[in-house]
Amino acid sequence: METCIEKIREIAKDLLEKGEVEKVIGFAEGTIPMATSPVSITSADDVDRLTFTSTCGLNLANYAAKEKGKKIAVVAKGCDSRNLVTHIVENQIDRDNLYIIGVPCTGMVDKVKIAAAVEGEITGFEEDGDTIKVTSTLQNLTAAKEDVLKDNCRYCTHRNPALYDVLAGDLVEEQELDNPFPDVDAIEALDDEGRWAHFQELTKNCIRCYACRNACPLCYCPTCFVDESGPQWVGKGQNKTDVDTFHFLRAFHCAGRCTDCGACVEACPMGINVRDFTRKLNKDAFEMFGWEAGLDITKRPPLDAYSPDDPNDFIK
Repeated sequence: METCIEKIREIAKDLLEKGEVEKVIGFAEGTIPMATSPVSITSADDVDRLTFTSTCGLNLANYAAKEKGKKIAVVAKGCDSRNLVTHIVENQIDRDNLYIIGVPCTGMVDKVKIAAAVEGEITGFEEDGDTIKVTSTLQNLTAAKEDVLKDNCRYCTHRNPALYDVLAGDLVEEQELDNPFPDVDAIEALDDEGRWAHFQELTKNCIRCYACRNACPLCYCPTCFVDESGPQWVGKGQNKTDVDTFHFLRAFHCAGRCTDCGACVEACPMGINVRDFTRKLNKDAFEMFGWEAGLDITKRPPLDAYSPDDPNDFIK
């Protein structure tokens, strides 16, 4: 990981010194352990702030889309790069203004799982290959990184960047899964009442802070439907129907576009596994169209494309 960090800094410094980009978007260490956060570097003198660890779970494509018209570089792991591809396809980012520093990824750790496994306040976090070491005020914990991976990383089959201009590390072996959607299968196996009860339970603690929407690199509409007042598509309060409407419509908005980066779940302060919605739609997109989002810069999502040769009768 240290080699990767040095390479990212070296590339960023070269780009900024030569004036090839106005800024580099990456990650910086936070003020407490495991609290890495997005950072924008505009001077070669500041590149030492850049870092990359298994705590860099947020999707930086979310920040790149806000830099329209600027020449920027973005540090991108597999899911970040797939969202950058989606933004290029959807004309949110000009490929000519984007320099992608690709970082092959072996998964991000789940900070909530780690916090639950450690007694006391966490005071230190280190990585040594596939092992993590956590220090707290009461104990020291050494664990295999695989045991504390984020759930979306367990099912990730695109750990290497789908699109990049340069790599900051060696490509990693991709996971080959017999079943990439066992969690969705378990929900599908429920009857109608069971599935409805599952989703009612899932959203019961939602406080509508919209952290999931704000962290999602796909939610870039100038005015979100929940903020629209003329007409008002959904009520503003905590009425359960309004809460469910928000989650259902947001999920369908992501159909065929979600890369399962897990940013929504990581951002949720109430611990809601919002991915239960989008994972089902990802599975449907794969089974119905053979489609995985963000892998091909020349193709639009299946629900965003029309062909007169479509084999389905309803299209004619």
